[in-house]
Order: sequence, then C-alpha cells, then structure tokens
Amino acid sequence: MSNNRDIIVVKTSIISIFSNIILAGFKAFVGVLVNSIVIISDAVNNISDALSSIITIVGTKLAGKAPDKKHPYVYGRIEYMTSLIVSGIVLYAGITALVESAKKIIHPEVADYKTTTLVILIAGIIVKFVLGLYVKKKGKEVNSDSLVASGSDAFNDAILSISVLASAIIYMLFKISLEAYVGVILALFIIKAGLELIRESVDNVLGVRVESSLAKCIKREITKEENVQGAYDLVLND
Repeated sequence: MSNNRDIIVVKTSIISIFSNIILAGFKAFVGVLVNSIVIISDAVNNISDALSSIITIVGTKLAGKAPDKKHPYVYGRIEYMTSLIVSGIVLYAGITALVESAKKIIHPEVADYKTTTLVILIAGIIVKFVLGLYVKKKGKEVNSDSLVASGSDAFNDAILSISVLASAIIYMLFKISLEAYVGVILALFIIKAGLELIRESVDNVLGVRVESSLAKCIKREITKEENVQGAYDLVLND
C-alpha cells in the first residue's frame, strides 16, 4: 500500500512539474513580449509550483524510509515538513508579485496586449484548472497534504488568472490599464493562500486533536472486545 501511494504521489508530481514548466515558458515569453508584469508574475508562480512538486517528490521519498533505532515511528512526518516548505514558496511568490505590482502602480508602464496573449492566457487557465482538480483529487485519495496543497494552489491560480485575462480584455476594448491593480489583488490572494497552508502544516507538525467522530469509532471497535468495559485517553500517533 505504501509503495503504491508513493508511486501515485511521484507520478502526480511529475505531471505537475512538466505542466508548470511548459506554462511558465509560454507565459514568460508573452509577458516580456507585451511588457506585462501580471503575466510575468504568473509565470514566476508557475515556476514556484514546479519547485513545490519537486520538493513533494523528495519529501515522499524521505518519508518512505524504514524505521530505525532513533526514529522507531518511521519518517512519515517529513511530508508535513515538505508541505511547510511548499507553503513558504507560495508565500514568497505572493510577496514578490505584490512588490512588483506596487512598483508598476508607482511607475506605470502600459502593456501591449495581443490576441495571442489572450489565447495563451485562456489555455493557461484551462490547464491550471484541470491540473488543480487532478492533483487535489489524487492528494485526497492517498492522504498527501503536500499534493492537496499543490492542487489547491493550482486551482487558485486558475481562478486568479481569470482576473488577469479580464484586465487584458478591458484594456484591449477600452484602453484602461488595470493590470497593476489586478496584480496587487492576485498577489494578496496568493499570500493569503500561503499563510493558510503554513497554518495547516504547522498544525500537523505540532499535532491536533483527534476528530470526535473518529474517536467514537475507535472506542466502539475497542469495546466490542470481550471483557473490555471502556476506553479512555485516546492517543494516536500520526
């Protein structure tokens, strides 16, 4: 079961890595071509997603190490640490995007959007949306916090990229440049997602209270045994 889980995590992460690298390349090229800080920031975010997936693979491999004298409960919690690193990368990407967008507000530069730009943005939204759903689904199937975090990040990227597309369309139709302000909003959403992921990762590292429904199920199973009259002080090692 453990080997099969590791295979699924690694396979899903590799798909995510290649998808994000291809998207980052296209977006960086278009962003430089049309002088759009929002699209360039989106490309940087794709690179950070690819890096996150690499860290997930490394964490999964390390977490699968056999128990030893010093660590008798195996190395499974390493996955929580990798999830924390992934969260930090998301937060860093958001802060970087916020700084660059703020610079564009202070010193505005008009982007030169083209039809090709819109096509690549739409393609990127579709890919990230599908990728996010796929990675998050696989993460829940194998109970991988790192995959769930990566999937949620990709899904959020798809939603936020819609705002980038909208600002491009508004500029092409009405010649009103909103991309720097949209960039700030996008960056704030990324920062918020990063902070939430960090909080969840820290909770898992520190340990959280067992859900009452699970505790009741365990108690019910234990008390089914003959001569067992009750069960108290449940402690689970994750």
